[in-house]
Amino acid sequence: MRMSARWIAVLTALMFVLCSMSMVAGADGSSEPEVKQTEAVASEQPVEIHAKSAVLMEVSTGKVLYEMNSHEKRAPASITKVMTALLTMEAVESGRISLDDMVLVSEHAQSLGGTTIFLEAGEQMSVNDMLKGMMVNSANDAAVALGEYIAGSEEAFVAMMNQRAQELGMTDTHFVNCHGLDAEGHETTAHDIGIMSVELLRHEKIMDYTTIWTDSLRDGATGLANTNRLIRFYEYATGLKTGTTNNAGRCVSASARKDGLHLVAVVLGGEQKNDQFNGARNLLEWGFANYALVEPPVQQELLKPVKVLHGVEAQVELENGSVEKVLLEKGKESQIQCAVDLAEDVEAPVEKGQVLGKIVITADGETIAEIPLKAAEGVEKLSFGKAFELLIQEMLRL
Repeated sequence: MRMSARWIAVLTALMFVLCSMSMVAGADGSSEPEVKQTEAVASEQPVEIHAKSAVLMEVSTGKVLYEMNSHEKRAPASITKVMTALLTMEAVESGRISLDDMVLVSEHAQSLGGTTIFLEAGEQMSVNDMLKGMMVNSANDAAVALGEYIAGSEEAFVAMMNQRAQELGMTDTHFVNCHGLDAEGHETTAHDIGIMSVELLRHEKIMDYTTIWTDSLRDGATGLANTNRLIRFYEYATGLKTGTTNNAGRCVSASARKDGLHLVAVVLGGEQKNDQFNGARNLLEWGFANYALVEPPVQQELLKPVKVLHGVEAQVELENGSVEKVLLEKGKESQIQCAVDLAEDVEAPVEKGQVLGKIVITADGETIAEIPLKAAEGVEKLSFGKAFELLIQEMLRL
């Protein structure tokens, strides 16, 4: 019995050593690099991705359609610039700055290494051209120049980035700079990148920059070529941003629109050339093949006015507005159902926009959307004085 136990122990140890040697051989990529690549892809996953983490989201709803290690914290490289672009677009649309504003380049912005558009301290360039340089060419100096223009310094801008991240629910994100060069503590996740990418794409103007393949600045003196290969080689691509550093690996937040469906695929930590692009394209194609936006069959006759109790008006109309399409897994279109949950009456006063009910949309027994039904106008409470006033008005009409 002792011999048997001894041989079992020896065989177990031998198997452990062999497995360890196999893992080491895969890690240095000397023999079969594809072994290490496929380690990140669970066998049950329907999409082939050679990367550390990934997520696929739909833009209009922000719904996650696919994820792989999506909450694993990683260096984001230049995908950081998605947040820089978001704060820039929000500043433009709020009127704080204009695309035509001229940005004065600082010595700090000039000092940035990595990919740049060779900004010189004291040079002036428009916000429009800075955005173009940052989103097309991934220029670090342009990112810092924009941040300094908006917030006064890169440090103040990074504080704004972290605050906005928290507002968006990016709980696993901490920014240290606005360009994405490797820095201690500068980290996020595929899921959080998906959130900020979705938010950026809601500013449609950004796609004027992210869909450029080649362009130039300084009257043609500085050429630009998009670091996102999908813009040229994937017909549905709308953006968004690439990133590659030693710590981050090969990364991309890739967006595409097809048949009205707008998706974002985030792939982080690719090791081989084009891992990030191939993985993102596979995710996008899988999403387009499996999901669609469907117009729910709402019975309009159920969207009737609501009776108002003790109000100056007997009823209140609902806000006019078409019911938006909902995201649905293909094959479930025939299972979609709509139920209208609307109050029979409401006590005055009624505020304009007050929620009076909702449309509940389900498919295969699962709630996929709830659409609030709101009062189109306000209705005052009927007081004695108001009732007397209305009575006088009616008498004068006679």
